[in-house]
Amino acid sequence: MKLGLSVGYSGPTMELPVERVQLAERLGYDSVWTAEAYGSDAVTPLAYLAAVTSRIKLGTAIMQVSARTPANAAMSAGTIDAMAGGGRFIAGLGVSGPQIVEGWYGQPWGRPYYWLKDYVAIMRQVFRREAPVTHDGKQLKLPYTGEGALGVGKPLQSILHMNPDIPIYIGSGNEATVRLTGEIADGWIPLGYAPGTFHEYKGWLEQGFERAGNGKGFHNFEIQASVHVEIDEDVQAALDRLKPREALYIGGMGHKDKNFHKEMMIRRGYADAADRIQELYLAGRKQEAADAVPDEWVDAKALVGPPSRIRQRYKAWDECEATGLTVRTKQDAAVTLMAETARLNPPRG
Repeated sequence: MKLGLSVGYSGPTMELPVERVQLAERLGYDSVWTAEAYGSDAVTPLAYLAAVTSRIKLGTAIMQVSARTPANAAMSAGTIDAMAGGGRFIAGLGVSGPQIVEGWYGQPWGRPYYWLKDYVAIMRQVFRREAPVTHDGKQLKLPYTGEGALGVGKPLQSILHMNPDIPIYIGSGNEATVRLTGEIADGWIPLGYAPGTFHEYKGWLEQGFERAGNGKGFHNFEIQASVHVEIDEDVQAALDRLKPREALYIGGMGHKDKNFHKEMMIRRGYADAADRIQELYLAGRKQEAADAVPDEWVDAKALVGPPSRIRQRYKAWDECEATGLTVRTKQDAAVTLMAETARLNPPRG
């Protein structure tokens, strides 16, 4: 199992755990992943990390497609990849939710399926430089000819000769976008993945592979799952510390009638809990919402407790269908424990 390290997005004060990332690289971690919501962005920290690391891959999980045009996303990816020595950048994309898309970025929610499809197609054209970029999609068009256009847009080709094979992953969780991920992406960043849940998605991915053709399948496709890791002799205390985040995403990260995280919880048999968490969270009773998150829901997506428990429970992750596992932790000891547990081979030299 290849391990990644998540640094997420920053809180009120910009923080980047550089020494932890360097530790992960020394221990043999394969990748480091940033994120963005409506604060620190996902791209800038990777440019910094590119300068203070030498091998570890640099991924976004995710760049929000409403935050920048596909050409700009490709420019950012190509620029950092070139500065990092080539072959290190992974462009992870996702659509976020309608509250952020329309409320923060001022973009229409539109049709996320076609937004992703058009976005990836344009980025690949930019990377490959086979011709000036044009695209006539259902959501995005280049050159732009819509409202306010002067009608003089010119197809252009990137000045920078980028790595033509920068991998593109998609963060997705529902049927349509998971199928699309299998069809057009190099890898998948699954929403809420846990051992034993692969059956929910396998058929959708296979349908996407079939549409793609050219021998595409699980043998040449990456699945980058993620897991919270926290060493603590008190298992319950560790689970309780993770519950506020679950309550935020299930209860408040999205509209009452459009929340992907809540929908996934319902799909997995926790409908009553999901409704109650959202009800409490939207009423401003955030601690009660956190208390309403079932222990088993958190435990299924996390590795918490004493080292012996983490090692034992890691076996299920090691045997699942994911090709990579991103570790979410603020503990250097957990970074080291996971490297030992996954039997990583530290790079030489």
